[in-house]
Amino acid sequence: MNLYASLVRTGVPALVGWLVVTAARYGLDLDPTALAGVLLPVVSFAYYALFRLAEHFVSPRWGWLLGYAKPPAYPGGKAVLPQ
Repeated sequence: MNLYASLVRTGVPALVGWLVVTAARYGLDLDPTALAGVLLPVVSFAYYALFRLAEHFVSPRWGWLLGYAKPPAYPGGKAVLPQ
């Protein structure tokens, strides 16, 4: 379940970033490659950061805007590597 939650919570901000960049192409007179190369990661990060902070400091309900209501929880301790 943690793998699913982490993938969804990564994919939703990436999708939102892509949608914003696609919409911005029609409103801004910029090189599409530069727009996608700079704006996409910035928007995706800002979206994730905003709703992750809101989820942490305001209410866990904000997590739904990241695609999954609760963040993945990983077990503590050291990982054992195969030899």
